[in-house]
Amino acid sequence: MKYTISHKSKGRIRIRFDRKVMTIEEACYMENYFLSFEYVENADVNRRSCGITIFYNPKEYESDFILSKFKNSLGEYYFDMSMADSISEDFKSKLIEATYSEKLTLMTFNYFAKKLLPMPVRIALTIMGSIKFFKKGLVSLKNMKLDVSVLDALAIGISMARGNFATAGSVMYMLNTGEVMEEWTHRKYVNDLAQVMSLNVDNVWRKNGDVEENIPITSVKEGDLIVLRCSDIIPLDGVLESGLLSVNQSSLTGESLPVHKSEGAFLYGGTVVEEGEGLLKVTSVVGQGKYDRIVKMIEDSEKLKSETEDRAFHLADKLVPYSLLGSALTYLITRNAYKAMAFLMVDFSCALKLAMPLTVLSAMKEANKYGISVKGGKFLENVSQSETIVFDKTGTLTKATPKLVDIIPFDGMDEVELLRYAACLEEHYPHSVANAVVTAAVEREIPHDEMHSKVEYVVAHGISSEIDGKKAIIGSYHFVFEDEKTEIPKNEMDKFDEMPDEFTRLYFAMDGVLKGVLFIFDPLKEEAKEVIEALHKLGFSRICMMTGDNEKAARTIANELRLDTFKAELLPEDKAGYIREEHDAGRKVVMIGDGINDTPALSEADVGIAVHDGAAIAKEISDITIATSDLRALILLRIISDNMMDKINSNYRFIIGFNSALIVSGLLGILSPTASALLHNISTVVGGIMSTRPLLTSDDLTDLLEEEFRKSTHEKFNIEE
Repeated sequence: MKYTISHKSKGRIRIRFDRKVMTIEEACYMENYFLSFEYVENADVNRRSCGITIFYNPKEYESDFILSKFKNSLGEYYFDMSMADSISEDFKSKLIEATYSEKLTLMTFNYFAKKLLPMPVRIALTIMGSIKFFKKGLVSLKNMKLDVSVLDALAIGISMARGNFATAGSVMYMLNTGEVMEEWTHRKYVNDLAQVMSLNVDNVWRKNGDVEENIPITSVKEGDLIVLRCSDIIPLDGVLESGLLSVNQSSLTGESLPVHKSEGAFLYGGTVVEEGEGLLKVTSVVGQGKYDRIVKMIEDSEKLKSETEDRAFHLADKLVPYSLLGSALTYLITRNAYKAMAFLMVDFSCALKLAMPLTVLSAMKEANKYGISVKGGKFLENVSQSETIVFDKTGTLTKATPKLVDIIPFDGMDEVELLRYAACLEEHYPHSVANAVVTAAVEREIPHDEMHSKVEYVVAHGISSEIDGKKAIIGSYHFVFEDEKTEIPKNEMDKFDEMPDEFTRLYFAMDGVLKGVLFIFDPLKEEAKEVIEALHKLGFSRICMMTGDNEKAARTIANELRLDTFKAELLPEDKAGYIREEHDAGRKVVMIGDGINDTPALSEADVGIAVHDGAAIAKEISDITIATSDLRALILLRIISDNMMDKINSNYRFIIGFNSALIVSGLLGILSPTASALLHNISTVVGGIMSTRPLLTSDDLTDLLEEEFRKSTHEKFNIEE
């Protein structure tokens, strides 16, 4: 790109490019590009002159130094908007602000400037501006729809037919302004939510030969080598080119223990390097990874509207024919076109279609603030309307790091050998009970290198493999004894019958003979009892726990937590069956789980919630994901959902009431059509803004929780007083 240095002074350089003008997108992209250089303090782009003013610290740099650094960049810079999707989230926000600010400014300038033109020109411009409204109205009529577009076209057409082009122009200005404001508010909120949820990494260290360069993440290309060090967030998907890393993947896979990565291993963007150093070979650049998936999820989530939203929208559209009828009757009775236009200038659809989605997006954003990711408004509505909430036990009600408390060997096997075999198999299963076995082996310094053949995981049952040519299995009683027909050594039957029942058991067998039992103590989460009590107060009439554990262990926990009911010794299909029973009884169900064996129930429930330490598949199919293991997030989720529904209903009542008042005022001659349109648009925007106010306040917890528990909840989730 050709350029000239149009001005140079201390701390400032002005550059002009060989173009007549640039778009808003190009201006934002250019500003982002030049601000990526460490020696640039600020950059101001002038679109109309196609130039940029660069500000730097004159105490640190000379202008010649800056220009020498820019020489290649300026020569190579070109307006390639195929890269626009890769600009940072901050600049996406700036782009939205700049785009809609300019639209409003230009519309307002044109509206008032038009008044200075000769009348014939003003009339011609008004007619030209009305074409798009007539087109929309005709399209609706062609599709046999009576909607807001028809009302707008009629109002403008009547004004023009009566020769009142000033009124028609004012109406169009108000309609255009309202449309831009609605679109601006909506896009800004979607972008804000995406920004909150996205991975925020601005710069990375790229390896270029023997040199490390600090560059914007937007400049990274496929195949680039990125330097990774301890505590770094892995910025992009790729392959470990060299080095050894210990990576925390819990944000994606739910694995609580760090995963060791060696050369050739795949690394996921968004995971964290806990130990080691290495080089990442990038396979997915910005614009192809996490941020785009998040934005798509948010856009898709808007298709998952709540039933209340849908009902409100349908009702608003159904009111359009009555508005037309009211307008016609008013004119027939009064012969006053302006009073008849009162019905046409005000509709209920615009405000509802802005306020309702913004309320849902606001709730989703607020939930995300507390570590709760929601995939759609209908799931928040279902949380609010559900009577039954079902918990998986292990890793959900209990802590994510249960302890191995006892080992009872059978058939001559010693404890060390039994734990070695068990850990060797269980390390392949990302679940808290499996982690307990592996952790116990590590703590006792028992090596458990892979000594088995291919591992087969049987969902909700256990693990099967071969060790030293013998079939080895570990898992539940049902799997080991009923499915695999394992035998207990005859001389050890009494020993087996006297084993304690209050712990979770893992049975290990080889070649059809029981070799040992491992006992897992899975303590309840400290907050579990208070959370269950609070959920009862918040309207859940049935709180149930489902588990594959034995009935005695399950009953002990159910009694301690004061649950309404519990189900023990269940298979995955049994858990889903219980959800169906609740549906048959007419109750909506929320299901909270963390493991692969919970996925059928999560799918069956009206709302499936996956917790922080859960398996990746559970998170994938869930409707809501909680990024914390703290169950108090469920209290916040229920409150946010309830308050969202209250706000939707109050918005609906306000919109219907206020706009009905505008219609009456127009009929009585109190308001002109232009004033009605103005107040209607103002109320629409104000209603949208009000919909974004916080849903959760400290007052919501005051009467719900005991003081000490309430204070700790405030501190944990940083809830504003």
